[in-house]
Amino acid sequence: MSHKDHNGNRPVEVIPDPKDPILASAEIIHDPEHDRHKGPHVKGPHDPKEINPKMASDIAYWSHEFHVSGEQLHEAIRTHGTHVDKVRAALKH
Repeated sequence: MSHKDHNGNRPVEVIPDPKDPILASAEIIHDPEHDRHKGPHVKGPHDPKEINPKMASDIAYWSHEFHVSGEQLHEAIRTHGTHVDKVRAALKH
């Protein structure tokens, strides 16, 4: 059975104590699809042609896609606009 920890941040597995079924321990489940700092895996951008710098999911997706930090992506957007092709070209230099 899988639950969140007491802060609700990470999935944990509840393991019943065989000597006393009312007591249980919790162990962290190491799930590569879950990262409490990045949230769940992002499957795709909100708009495949434009980057919305106000959407954390867009920044996470395009930073990963372009292999740059969020700060580097924001700087490219400030300089070259939000169109994906322009940002991609700027980050290749």
